[in-house]
Amino acid sequence: MSADKRIPVTEETRKELHDLKEPGQTYDELLQELAQQHRRQELEQRFQELEEKDGDELTALDDV
Repeated sequence: MSADKRIPVTEETRKELHDLKEPGQTYDELLQELAQQHRRQELEQRFQELEEKDGDELTALDDV
């Protein structure tokens, strides 16, 4: 199920994407990679926020 869609970007953004793209890599593959990296960064940030919270604010697993 492949449906080609156009995503309007500025010329500056297109150049940045082109510079990030590896030889032989499609823009679709690059965008998938960037989206995955973004999701990983968000998850990592959430874990860091949880670790920084005071232990008293969290419920111990033994208490659940």
